[in-house]
Amino acid sequence: MDKMNRTSWTEFVFLGLNHTTTHTVFFGALLLTFLVALFGNCVFLLVIQTGSDFQTPMYFFLSQLSFMDICQIFTIVPKMSMDLLNKKNVISLAGCGIQMFFTLTMAGGECLLLTVMSYDRYVAICKPLQYPVLMTRRTCLVLSAGVWTGASVHALIHTTYVLRLPFCKSNVINQFFCTVPSMLKLSCSETSTYEKGLFLSGIVILLSPFSVILSSYISILLTVLGMQSIEGRHKAFSNCISHLCVVGMFYGAASFKYMRPVSYRTPQQDKIVSVFCDIVTPTMNPLIYSLRNRDVLAVLRKWLGKCS
Repeated sequence: MDKMNRTSWTEFVFLGLNHTTTHTVFFGALLLTFLVALFGNCVFLLVIQTGSDFQTPMYFFLSQLSFMDICQIFTIVPKMSMDLLNKKNVISLAGCGIQMFFTLTMAGGECLLLTVMSYDRYVAICKPLQYPVLMTRRTCLVLSAGVWTGASVHALIHTTYVLRLPFCKSNVINQFFCTVPSMLKLSCSETSTYEKGLFLSGIVILLSPFSVILSSYISILLTVLGMQSIEGRHKAFSNCISHLCVVGMFYGAASFKYMRPVSYRTPQQDKIVSVFCDIVTPTMNPLIYSLRNRDVLAVLRKWLGKCS
């Protein structure tokens, strides 16, 4: 009763790292990662938007992915960098809500977008003659709108629930940025039922899209193995390998982040996994797609040739 009668916190302090040599190294690595992610995604977006050869559904969805990655790093890294530079590390409840909403939206959006991209690859390889009819500009816009709407609604539900909780246990967040699990630990209300629901929803949200991706690539594999042309097989596999790398990286990290029971989690694990999921992954995505794409590399070489 005494806890419930106390005033709920409206400002929070990130525990983060102690100001040591490790802190300095981490800040340097974070800044470098941020610059690489920002530069890579912006260049990738510029190549897609300015090149006449990139006006296809695949590149339309890739531009959406790059935009999500830029939003993700801007939601987390600037505030995180300021916290590493000074010792205040303070954030308001509203600021926490903004971080949670956008990180959840971008994570959910990427999950759904990777599913849509796998469907695009399935139609392109398994039903090439129907591809212009099934993947029209209108269809791509509808799928993109569905991705953003679904991810935003999911994020809004969880963010609204967390912000309505009373926070009177402590105002120290044992994380680098606001996450739903870290905020639940500070609430003085009963959240065990919601935590179980959050765990189950994480499983459903990850496994449902993943089952679609898996089905798409099983169909693609069967179709490719049935091709007579070795060159056709190689081209089909090369078109899918980048997407499979991103899917593997995203779902591997997301599964470890969202599908672990609470009893198996530690604060240090949560910090490392959150940094990998929400900062490292947006950095790797444009590199994977650029380095594996001959058309993108050709444009970049052309630009470099003009600059030299």
